[in-house]
Amino acid sequence: MESIRIEILNPKAKSLLKNLADLNLIKIKKEKVNTEFAELLTRLRKKSDDSFSLEDITSEVESVREKRYAK
Repeated sequence: MESIRIEILNPKAKSLLKNLADLNLIKIKKEKVNTEFAELLTRLRKKSDDSFSLEDITSEVESVREKRYAK
């Protein structure tokens, strides 16, 4: 079995795909990966009391780099 992702540019193509699915030549599945990831990010952000400033992020990155390259 081979999976491919397509973008439908013409509505007629969708009906052709449905016909192929009716003939059991292809299977049409909808992907929910992006929405699941977005929901996860939303839940994680709600749990956080503080939002980080650019300075906080920069200082944390610099401290991790110092530790990594100090070896």
